Formats: sequence, structure tokens, C-alpha cells
Amino acid sequence: MTAASTPKGERRRHLLVVAAAELLSEGGFAAIRHRAVAERAQLPLAATTYYFDSLEELITAAVRHEAEEELAEGRRRLEELSEQPPGGEEVVELVLDMLLGTDSRDGGTESVLLRYERLVGSPRRPYLAESMRDLHARLHELLAEIFRRSGMDIGRERMLELIALVDGAVVNALIESDPDPRGAARRMLRAQLL
Repeated sequence: MTAASTPKGERRRHLLVVAAAELLSEGGFAAIRHRAVAERAQLPLAATTYYFDSLEELITAAVRHEAEEELAEGRRRLEELSEQPPGGEEVVELVLDMLLGTDSRDGGTESVLLRYERLVGSPRRPYLAESMRDLHARLHELLAEIFRRSGMDIGRERMLELIALVDGAVVNALIESDPDPRGAARRMLRAQLL
């Protein structure tokens, strides 16, 4: 048994992953540095290299943690989803939360911009490829279930079109300095689902 597999070691490793995920959410990939993670976790700097073989391993763990938390919250909200007409407000907001993050509810561009920077920047980090494929597939499964439970049994191609529509609306809003990219995506998604 190594120190990393003891209860204390597991707690410390978890604190580091949570700290890295918070930094990722707040500042993107560039925000995850050994020192910043250790300070956020309130652990010694050496803990980051003791519990993770590399910064890439820590970043991967942070990406997975953030995505797992979002998927779990999405599944929890799906279970609470009441019968909605196709395109109902709860469904639209849940889909937007899954695609843009819950931080985007507050309006503004920062959280959405950071999220898209991470998504677009991840292919420059080959070590993330396998995790991103897995997480992306699980997100698609959850979105399909959200649509199914709301009475819209859409196929994979239609779902990909709706995701592309949201992505396009967000990117256009960001380009045009629209202060509410989620609002732009909401309008486009509602128009397609009603």
C-alpha cells in the first residue's frame, strides 16, 4: 500500500483534483500550475508531484472531475424533470446547462468564453484525447435521454445539429461581443424545438 492509497492520501489527492478543477473553470488550462493548485488545496507544493506523475495527469484528472460533476448534476436534474412539452423551458435550460455550464446562467461572456477556450484548446493536448472522447460520448447519451424524456425522440444526427446550432449561436455572440451568449443560444434552441 502506498501513501497515495491511504485514506489521507486519497483525501489529499481529491483536494488537489478539486483545486485544479476550480482553477480550470476560473482561468482555463493556463491557470493549472503546481503552485497554484497546491495553494488552492492548502497543501504543500510537493503534494502535486507526489500524487500526480505530471502536470498533464493533474489536468486530465481536473477535466474528468469537472465533467463528472456536471454529468452527475445533469442526471440528477433529469430525474427531477417533470413532464414537459417538447422544447419546454426546463428542457431548454437543462440542455444549455449541459452544453454551456451552469455558470453561464448568470449571463456575461466570461464563463462561456473560458468553457469554449477549453473545448477548442483540448486538441492541443493529446493526453486529453481519450478522456474528451469518453466524456463527449457520455454527454451525448445524457442529452439524448433528456430529449427522449421530454417527448422528443430525436436521432443522433438531429441532436448533433442542435449542438452545432448552440455552438454556432455562442461563437457568433462572442464574436459580436453580445453580453449574453447563453441568451443567444437559448433563442436559437427554442426556435428549433418549438
